[in-house]
Amino acid sequence: MAAVLRNREFRALWVTEAFSVAGDQLTRVALAILVFERTGSAFYAAGIYALTFLPALAGGLGLSQLADRYRRRTLMVVCAAIQAVVVAVMAIPSIPLWLLFVLVIIVPMVQSPALAAQNATTREVFADDDQLYLRSQDLRGISTNTMMLIGLGGGGLLVTAIGTTWALLIDASTFVISVVLVQRDVHNRPPAGSKDDGWFDGAKWVFGDRRLRVLMTLSWLVGLAVIPEGLAAPLAQEAAAPKGAVGWLLAADPIGFIIGTFLLSHFVPDRHRVKLIGVLATASVGVLVAFFAKPSLILALVLLALAGAVGAYQITVMAVFNSIVPNEIRGGAFGTARTGLRVSQGLGVALGGLVAELVGSAMNAVALAGLLGVLIAVPMTMVWSRIHEAPEQAGSTVRDPAGRREEAA
Repeated sequence: MAAVLRNREFRALWVTEAFSVAGDQLTRVALAILVFERTGSAFYAAGIYALTFLPALAGGLGLSQLADRYRRRTLMVVCAAIQAVVVAVMAIPSIPLWLLFVLVIIVPMVQSPALAAQNATTREVFADDDQLYLRSQDLRGISTNTMMLIGLGGGGLLVTAIGTTWALLIDASTFVISVVLVQRDVHNRPPAGSKDDGWFDGAKWVFGDRRLRVLMTLSWLVGLAVIPEGLAAPLAQEAAAPKGAVGWLLAADPIGFIIGTFLLSHFVPDRHRVKLIGVLATASVGVLVAFFAKPSLILALVLLALAGAVGAYQITVMAVFNSIVPNEIRGGAFGTARTGLRVSQGLGVALGGLVAELVGSAMNAVALAGLLGVLIAVPMTMVWSRIHEAPEQAGSTVRDPAGRREEAA
């Protein structure tokens, strides 16, 4: 990973992403506190928090194509500048709530094409070195989850200490830093695609390629693996744990993910990581079946951390995904994958809550989610194994802007 950080372009992208994740967590907490203080309504407080996620769905599927049609560095700079201004306006004291809700929708909408451009640019940075590219994704996974943990653990304390206005201004400053670093250190490459390309070419490619369909199915299992997070409070209650244990249950998975990513990166050869995608995906949901045994708090934390550790296969999935998808449609394809990931998580949490109500036990709901995940993962793992053993039979083609046809793999 030290070799990865010696690359100036990646270092700029990595720092801006880490700052952005930390700032986003801070803003979510600040907005929830701000709205609750002004309205006294838990519904509005939860609603403003949800709005920081939901617009990313439409933006991911619709606006990510901009990362293929325009210069990716320019897109990242413009989007970061817009976000800096919007978040700074949010920080104005006594801003009307209706305007605050509108601005909250704008930020994740604008962030979607920026993330697509960043993801595609990272692959371009290491286009000639697949090993360094995979290491760069490992580092991104570790730093992103670390920043989320910091935000989860310290966001509320920091907002309470400095106030919502300063918290929002800190987030705005992270976007300013992004503008400076990306403009200074990232190469201004020409657009990868063409403005004449079909608007949903990336999505069509993803669903038209067997390898990508299998990879996305295995990746979207996270919608079942995330159910324990949505049921953290009732899980703690069933384990006869104190209320503070809710935070521990929420932190167990990302901590496990960080550890798992480190172990995979350092001790598993790259070629084996690709082979193990299906096995690890199955294990990530299979571990949850153990909740049928009604584990104690300590054992529940161990199980969730273990699920997070094997869940680090997600990094390999996206690395393979980005290597298969042609550069000229990589932004739109990433938007499709990310949107599906978000939808699966939202539906998973909602389904988990419904099942917990029906069966009268959060632990049983988590275990049933794990069982369903295994039933999906096992056949997909078998298919992936066959595809990986005979890649020449799974190749597909795409027409690039110059009109020639090339192998996606």
